[in-house]
Amino acid sequence: MDRGRYQRLVGKLIYLSHLRPDIAIAVRIISQFMHAPKTTYLEAVMRILRYLKSSPGKGLYFSKHGHLSVEAFIDADWVGSVTDRRSTFGYLTFVGGNLVTWRSKKQNVVTRSSADVEFRAMV
Repeated sequence: MDRGRYQRLVGKLIYLSHLRPDIAIAVRIISQFMHAPKTTYLEAVMRILRYLKSSPGKGLYFSKHGHLSVEAFIDADWVGSVTDRRSTFGYLTFVGGNLVTWRSKKQNVVTRSSADVEFRAMV
């Protein structure tokens, strides 16, 4: 299996996931295996590419709402990943009612409580 090809494809999907939040979770999962990809992971990448090909025109749409207020939302889960027991947090930022930034990230350490997860997410 060509590791460089896998890394290039996943890198492009990471970039595309900023405009296509519907593929974000799948891309996050396949990007965890960039250093040691297997054939099954490449098959998952190809499945995502087939999905993208079958659903053109989907993605973020920016519309005019007549205001420029900024809203932000944050959330975290505790021990959300079954494989390594790490928590995940995420945030969304809206400007004028339009989603402009978002992110989800797995914590670097295993936390012992949901309050610890929320604190780490805010930091």
